[in-house]
Amino acid sequence: MNNERIDDLNLNGKKIIQNTDYFCFGIDSVLLANFVSSNSSKNVVVDLCSGTGVISVILTQKKKLHKIYAVELQDEMYNLLKRNIKLNNLEDCIYPFKANIKDYYLDKKVDIVVCNPPYKEIGTGIKNENTVKYIARHEKECTLEDVFKCSSKILKQKGKLYLVHKPQRLVDLISLARKYNLEAKNIRFVYPKFNSSASIVLVEYVFYGGNEINVLPPLIEYDEFGNYTEEILDIYGSEK
Repeated sequence: MNNERIDDLNLNGKKIIQNTDYFCFGIDSVLLANFVSSNSSKNVVVDLCSGTGVISVILTQKKKLHKIYAVELQDEMYNLLKRNIKLNNLEDCIYPFKANIKDYYLDKKVDIVVCNPPYKEIGTGIKNENTVKYIARHEKECTLEDVFKCSSKILKQKGKLYLVHKPQRLVDLISLARKYNLEAKNIRFVYPKFNSSASIVLVEYVFYGGNEINVLPPLIEYDEFGNYTEEILDIYGSEK
């Protein structure tokens, strides 16, 4: 199709079909997938706002888990999600669902929820005339509170939610989560380079967890020469 490309994830031959007319994944999705802690082959994961499924695909290669339910609302992105599952022969591990997270539910509780949600509140930023991109970037169909509300419905007690967002929303990331009994436990700020402001923040929540919070060491993307730092290279893989 027009404007489609296939990107190599440098993970056991796994690839992602993307369309530049829609929303293409960035480093935030890669860092979020790496941030997830899943050490049991019995873990069931839900990937909210899944998009093309890049987080789900990375998780199958980097983490121990049983299965992933990938939830995506938009037709265009959902079709890419299904194609990426088939392309990577992951039909027995990733199960796609076309749904708005406001309506999504499961009969059984899950161990982990992961989400890279829209960052921009309605009325902020430049409105993109491309509807697919606009919905992916703005909280038109999915607000931050919707993510917490949905997660609280489908997580087991002491289950975990992993989220990536903008540091400017940190107050909301903590206060709104508490409204739904999700306690921020580990926070890590990501900086483009030394001496810059944080560009994104990674947060691990525990459903009905205690109120202690741990701020992890900063993650720096580029060194003083403009090259990826060793940690970023490790995350992407040596081939990168």
